[in-house]
Amino acid sequence: MPAREEAGAELELKQQQFNAAMELYSTKSGYRLFGKMVSVVNVSLQLYLLFLLAPLSIGGAWQVAAFCAAFLLADFVNGVIHMIMDNSDRYQSIAGPLVAAFHLHHKTPMYKVNPLHVVYFNETGAKVWLVPYLLAAVPVISRLSPHPVLSHLLVYFGILSSVAEVSHYICHTSTSKPALLLGRIGLLLPKRHHARHHAADNNNYAFLNGCTDPLINLIARRFFTGYKKNTDLHYARYGGEGTANR
Repeated sequence: MPAREEAGAELELKQQQFNAAMELYSTKSGYRLFGKMVSVVNVSLQLYLLFLLAPLSIGGAWQVAAFCAAFLLADFVNGVIHMIMDNSDRYQSIAGPLVAAFHLHHKTPMYKVNPLHVVYFNETGAKVWLVPYLLAAVPVISRLSPHPVLSHLLVYFGILSSVAEVSHYICHTSTSKPALLLGRIGLLLPKRHHARHHAADNNNYAFLNGCTDPLINLIARRFFTGYKKNTDLHYARYGGEGTANR
């Protein structure tokens, strides 16, 4: 079979697998319920970790240091996970419907407008990987008693990983002057910076504020060919609805 025909057949197969995965996501309520359960677990653990953190005093300077380190780490880790998910095409795996639904954020980048606390809760439901992280952080902080600065860093990272979703939402949805200002000064994701993720290919995956994108872009070019001519083509024949929050 000529290479062009083989590539066409492979693309058609991936499109069929994508549509089948989205059919499961749309018809099996368990997938959406799973997202809600992940949200509840993540937010509950975040609150519990804050409770554990309350007695640990580290002073203002160490607070700033722990927060800044957690901020950089959250931007990087969440960006790397975004990169992996954008380039994943395992639609027939048990997580296939979730992978397919994730890809629709390129097809429908705009969110449904909701209060920020609702966005925080809803979007935290997509962070399945955050559950084992937060569960592991509980005994580390409560029983193993590491340095309190490390405890603050661990908790701040877990929370900022959800804040990153809010930053991404604001970048796509809000045109308010405070949001634009926070983007310009680098506390939130700048619109112009993130626009390159959607307009170009295989770059600017980070979405807390994008400060670690230069490093992530180097990793992306080394390990991935990009999503424009790959996973973005898989939903070309999908005519159904997007996810619940878009």
